[in-house]
This record gives sequence, C-alpha cells and structure tokens, in this order.
Amino acid sequence: MPTLAIDLGLKRIGLAYSPDDKIALPLGAVIRVNRDQAAKAALGVAKAYNIDRIVFGVPIGGSSEEAMRRRAAHFAALIGLDAPVFYEDETNSSQEAATLAAGRLGKTKDGRLDSLAALIILERFLERKCADLSGLKLV
Repeated sequence: MPTLAIDLGLKRIGLAYSPDDKIALPLGAVIRVNRDQAAKAALGVAKAYNIDRIVFGVPIGGSSEEAMRRRAAHFAALIGLDAPVFYEDETNSSQEAATLAAGRLGKTKDGRLDSLAALIILERFLERKCADLSGLKLV
C-alpha cells in the first residue's frame, strides 16, 4: 500500500514514501511559504505516487501530542486526499536524522534532514505495522 510519511514543520515539511510497506525512501521536502501552498505541494506528491495512506509524525506521549495531532489533522484536511491518516511517534527522529547525515550534508536548511526524519517516522510505522501483523494467526 503506497504510504506517504510527513514530518510537519513550520518552515519545512519532510516527506518519505513507501510503495509496498517494505521499502522506505526519502523524498524532496516542501519548503513552506504558507499552509495552502504546502498542502498543494503535498497533494501533488501524493497524487504522483498514488498514495493510499498518510503517516504523520507526532510526539506520542509528549505534552504537545494533542496539539500536533490537531495540526496534522488540519494539514491532512487541507491536502484533501481521501486516504486514512495515521500517527507515528516522532520522538528523537530529527536527532536521529542529524546523526545519520553527520558530515554528509553541507546545507541543512534545504529540507533533506526533515525528509530523513520523515523516513525514520515511516520506518517506525512500517516496523510497528509488521510487528502487529506478526501476532496474527492464519486459519
């Protein structure tokens, strides 16, 4: 199932894509000018990749979880894609992305770190989804 992961930020929106629940790839980030422009850009990506579901990174269990869920739900509504929305824990994803990219990226305000964070969020979602399915018994 084609999946788009979004690391929603105020300046940049990181994106990552999985065509099949096995492979996860970072995409180019959206540099946010305003929310309508950013939603239109995200919709363009979603259509280009035939996205069937969206995963937003939120700080699960953190003090800002509810506010981030509301922001993500609002952004999903602005995108306007008829697809289910999921939330995955984004805790430390930006720090992990910075560690992965250490010494490899010169300019860090171009969105590549944000898309790496979206990639980490997507990988967590796919790993959890596979772990949840592994408990199922086939009849």
